[in-house]
Order: sequence, then structure tokens, then C-alpha cells
Amino acid sequence: MIPRIHKQGSNTRGLLNYLYGTGTREEHVDPHLVASYDGMAPDPGRDPSATNEDLQRVLDQPLHLLGEDQRPEQHVWHCSVRAAGTDRILSDEEWADIARRIVAATGIDPGSADSAGCRWAGVRHADDHIHIIATLVREDGRRPDHHRSGQRAQAAARLIEADYGLHRVTPGDGTAAKRPTSAERHKAERAGRERTVREELRETVRGAAAGAASTDEFFDRLAAGGVLIRKRIAPSGDLLGYKVALPGDRNKDNEPVFYAGSTLAPDLSLPRIRERWTQRAQAVPEGGSGTARPALPPVTHPAFARRRATAATWQALLIIDHGDDGMAAAQIAATGEVLDALAQSSAAHTRTELQHAASAFERAARSHVRAIRGHDRALRQAAHDLVHSGPALSHGEDGATTAMVIDMAVFLAITVANWHAKRHHHQQAAAAQQTAEHLRAAYQAAAAHPMATLRRRGQRQAPSIRRRQADLLRQMLPELAERIQAEPGWPALAATLADAQQAGHEPASLLADATQRRELGTATSISDVLVWRLRATAHLPAAPENPQVKPTRGSRGTPAAAPAASPVARAASHSSRRH
Repeated sequence: MIPRIHKQGSNTRGLLNYLYGTGTREEHVDPHLVASYDGMAPDPGRDPSATNEDLQRVLDQPLHLLGEDQRPEQHVWHCSVRAAGTDRILSDEEWADIARRIVAATGIDPGSADSAGCRWAGVRHADDHIHIIATLVREDGRRPDHHRSGQRAQAAARLIEADYGLHRVTPGDGTAAKRPTSAERHKAERAGRERTVREELRETVRGAAAGAASTDEFFDRLAAGGVLIRKRIAPSGDLLGYKVALPGDRNKDNEPVFYAGSTLAPDLSLPRIRERWTQRAQAVPEGGSGTARPALPPVTHPAFARRRATAATWQALLIIDHGDDGMAAAQIAATGEVLDALAQSSAAHTRTELQHAASAFERAARSHVRAIRGHDRALRQAAHDLVHSGPALSHGEDGATTAMVIDMAVFLAITVANWHAKRHHHQQAAAAQQTAEHLRAAYQAAAAHPMATLRRRGQRQAPSIRRRQADLLRQMLPELAERIQAEPGWPALAATLADAQQAGHEPASLLADATQRRELGTATSISDVLVWRLRATAHLPAAPENPQVKPTRGSRGTPAAAPAASPVARAASHSSRRH
């Protein structure tokens, strides 16, 4: 159940005309009163002798207790209360009780004998919602205490949902981005847009900030995204803020409608975005020694960027699991940048689900836990690499490493959901779970071809090799071996174990390391997860082109080089050790 406090107005009669009228977007069916401050207010909907003007005079009567110069100009309070689409149809009596509970909770009419209330009326003109209209002067001529009435109405709605057995809305904490107004939604519909301008601009700004390293780069990417930019400059010449607009979005005066970054989302204000750049420019000490971590080499290949992002994602998992809250919050915020960058740079067959994942994760990235910047450098570097390495192809090493990083991102999203759930961040936990679902769908699209190739290679193995791999699996994972061998991905895992051995690694050690990294119970396919973990750890090509080519053994203590056909894997090996 969603209560929404609308902007205060000054025209009681005008609002009543709308509530009892035919409707604009939705047809109003049988408008009538379900409740009022004293249960005796005139009902223009059901009483033929009553008019909208009659109800207006009754509601506004307390205004006459004040002199004309003392009356509040914006005296009309308006709240709509809407049930979920899956809820049963409530009766008028139930809506009347809900209206009384909402006005009591918000301070409009506390309902106590020692406290005067405002005059109000609850009007129903549809099955799924009511509107409450009130005059913001009490019966004793004083103003009501309706401070933070929106939050108070939401708290009351959570209790109402429980009492009436309705859909339970996930409670928020005030850190969500501002929702589009009804006027913005109607405007989008008239213009034939699927989303409001506010939502489109939020996604564009978020994408421009992902991986950006400076103010200039951020604004260059905004301009490339086709938005209008207006900068706020101090007399000293310092940049204080910015606003953005879509070229075709105009007001009644035919001027562009600008939105400040902070009104799009709390973390899109210029100072908050600059925090990312400041921390990326600072080296992060390792081990408390004060030694600066050396800069990583530039990334010029999409597959290389994806391998580096996989390593950074795994590092983030460990920090969220074992770091303090501030460090974890920084990792979670930076995860949003990585998802935005993946969505921008991935092939078309995965892009839609990755965009949905990035959009869903936006809610998971913000909470009241203050992020300690600097520890998220690896993830932010990964986002920068993904953007600047260019778009990835859908096949070969690009496509396979895309599947690799998405597979790890699924676990990261689940980790974030669990972290939020433990801290009772209900909306954020739900958003992270939704992100994981979109990432799973993107993974299926990205992994279809490389996993099919690896499965065919595994199916062509000699029987003696397949038996040896199965024996190793039973030895290392006795509780999961039967389940893994029943999965479609088992031949691909068997092929990967053989590749690792051929490259000079000890399969048992790799498998032990891969299984100890993190639990596997939440995996849809354990064999798929192990394939990507093993190939990342052993620096094997994600999509080996020529399995007949034997790799060259490296020196002692150095992982074997990738086959000659995969220079990206060799570069990624160096990058992973640096991480």
C-alpha cells in the first residue's frame, strides 16, 4: 500500500472537482465519500442535493477563524493511498478505516479528545485507491503538526498492510532517488516515452560518471550522450555544480527543463561524484606500510579489462565479507560503476539484461552507511578499464571473459544482498537480489557459446581421462560430486581440469582453491562457477581456440603462459598478480 503526499495547494474546490469528475488519465467510477472528519460531511457523489461547493465550504470553514492576512496560502493537504495490484478489492468500510488511520498518523486529525484536528474527507473513485483532502487549519484555528507526514504515512501503511493481509511493501530509509512525479509520468506518456525524462537523465549521468577520471572526462561523456549541460560557476571561477536536460524536453515557455545532479540521485551531485575522482587519483597504501600501490598498466583490450574486472570483483567480495561497514559500503557503491560500465561495453545479446541489472543495483548502492573511499580503487579502475577498452565482441575471448565476469558479479550481488539484509536495509537487499536475477539472465546469454564449446571438448575426452577427472572430483568434493556430474556443465569442467594440468598446474590444488574461495550453494550451476574460477586462477584462455597447442611451461613459481593464440590471457595473468 502506497500513501503519497502531494504538493500543497490553495484551491479546495478545484481538487474536489477533479476527485468527483470523470478523471483525466483514469476513468473515475462512482466517486463518493467513504469517510470524513465527523462522518457527516456532504457527499456530492451519492447525495443528489449535495454539491462540490457544499463540501468545500464545510472543509474550509476553519479558515474563517483566522483573519484573511493570517490564513495560509497553501492550505489544501492532499494524500492518495493506493493498494497493490495483487491485493483484494477493499470495501468502503475498510477504506474508511484506512483513511482515519492515515490522517491520525500524519497529524492531520490525531483523533484524541484533547487535540483538535483538521477537517478532512476521503473520496473513492476507483477500486484500488482513495484520496484524502484536508484543510491545514485545525478546529481551534491553529496549524496542525504534520511535519514529515510522508514518512509517518508510510509507517502507518506498513501496519495497515499487516492488519489487512495486504502486499507488504519493502520499507525504505530515505536514501532512494527521487521518484518521477505524476506530471512527469503523464508528460512522458504524451511524448511516447517509455521512461520519464528524470529517469533517462539519471541513467545517462550515471553512465557518464562510471569509470570517469576527471571533471573534463565526465562532462565530455555527458555531451557525447546528447544531453544539454549547464554549469554553475562561482565568482572565483570555481565549478560548483551542474544541471542537465534532454534537448527535446521543453516547458510551456519552450525552454529546456534542467535537472540538477543532486535531484536525479543523492550520489550524482558534483561533490559526490568528485569524491570518486579524488580517491582514484590517490594511491592506496598496502598493509599500513605507507607504500603506495603502483599504477596498473593501461588496458587496451576488452577481454583483458574483463579479466581484471573479475579479479577486482573477487577482491570486493572478500572486503564486503570481512571488512568493516565503511569499507564494504565503498565496495558496494563502486560495484554500481562496474555494472554501468559492463552495460555500456558489452555485446547486444547481453546488454539489455546488464542495463536492467545496473538500473536495479542503483538502489542497492546507497544507504546511510558512510563509505570509506580509497579501498574501492580496484573496482573503480575496473570500471574505467571496461569503458576505455571499447566494446566487446559476442564471441571468442571477449564473449567468454564477459561470461566470466558476469558469473562473479552474480556472487557479488548476492553478497551485497546478504550484507544489506543483515543490517535491515530492506529495499537495498531486494534491489541486490533483483540485480542477481538480471545478471543470471545475462550470464546465460554470454556463456551459451563458450560453455557449449568447452562441453564438446570435454565430451571428446578419452574415457580414461574422464574417469580420472571424476575420481578427482569425488576426492576433492565428495558431497557435491554427484550433483556436479549430473549438471550439463560437467564436461566443460572436466575439459578445464585437463587444460589446467596440461598448462603445468596441479588440478587438485586449483580445485581446492576454487572451492574454498566461497560457498557454492547459491550457484545455479556449480560446474559453470568452477570452470570460470579455475580458468581465471590458472590464467587459462576463457575461449581456447586451439586446444591441440601445448602451452610452454613457465619457470618455477610462475604460472604457465597462455597458448600463443591468446595473448590477452597472458596479459591478464600479470594483471591478476598485481591485484
